[in-house]
Amino acid sequence: MPRRYDPERRQRIIDAAIRVVGEKGIGGLSHRTVAAEADVPLGSTTYHFKTLDDLLVAALRQANEGFAKVIASRGGLEDPEADLAAELAGWMGEWLAGERTGVELEYELYLAALRRPALRPVAAEWVRDLADRLSRRTDAVTARALVALMDGICLQVLLAGGTYDEEYAREVLARVIP
Repeated sequence: MPRRYDPERRQRIIDAAIRVVGEKGIGGLSHRTVAAEADVPLGSTTYHFKTLDDLLVAALRQANEGFAKVIASRGGLEDPEADLAAELAGWMGEWLAGERTGVELEYELYLAALRRPALRPVAAEWVRDLADRLSRRTDAVTARALVALMDGICLQVLLAGGTYDEEYAREVLARVIP
């Protein structure tokens, strides 16, 4: 039987992995569960992703794009007159106001780097990229501090199940910005 050309298969597998992690957590991820979710043969998942870590790296990279899209859509970093603290608080508000499952999934993949060394470079990439973007408006040390503070605020909202307080976020971010 000839091989069927399916240029979208790799992407469908990544999307399926994200859905599986969203529904069952990282512990529920296997080549078999992803193949079933993507409706592809099991061999396709192992062809495109030799290990589950390879698949998680691809999923984390894709998840990282979610927050990057929020940042790009707002465009506030390009305006040197824009209130940086308000812009950052707005980013987080927009991101956290989206589908909560998606935000939780992004953090689950991000925090999986604690136990899966293969994910650490991708998690570090996200932190570095965001700090680099913020460095356009402030110094590098402040940019890294802002990333850490934003992470902390988002995690507190997610873990405590509370409501995001944009004014509070703006106020504490402003305290860090010189």
